[in-house]
Amino acid sequence: MQREFNIAEKGFGSYWPLAILRWVMVLIFVSFGIQKFTPQSAQGIALYISHSPFVSWLQIFGIEGEAYLLGYIELSTALLLALGAFVPVLSALGALIGVGTFLITWSFFFTTPGVVIWSISADPIAWNLAGEFLYKDVVLLCVCIVLLLSSLPSGLIPLRTKREDGD
Repeated sequence: MQREFNIAEKGFGSYWPLAILRWVMVLIFVSFGIQKFTPQSAQGIALYISHSPFVSWLQIFGIEGEAYLLGYIELSTALLLALGAFVPVLSALGALIGVGTFLITWSFFFTTPGVVIWSISADPIAWNLAGEFLYKDVVLLCVCIVLLLSSLPSGLIPLRTKREDGD
């Protein structure tokens, strides 16, 4: 089964630039993961978590506990993405967890009170700094989707084509 999966950036043509995306995502997950072990970060994410229909249950661990758990998940995702440069199934698994992570954090944009103020005016979408911070997760989500789709077996996602010489 492992042979059916792909290392996202391995292949001919335009796949090789995906290596840049992989290693940037590793760096992002490492830096965000390490941050979760600081009191400032733990306090900073508590508001998002408390209003989320997806992860509010993490509050049972307390503010530091929920941050630590998320930190371990982010560091594990970084490790999976890094190992995924060599092991095809880990390429897909790391990208899949990344997709889940950014789907959840992107949802904070809509579930956290005061982040966005929707109105019919000259400024129809007004967001504060937290909204700006969360909005970038759309790009990170898309990067993880591209890595995931490029890692899946071609039978599931027929994106890859083979060279006639068998590569």
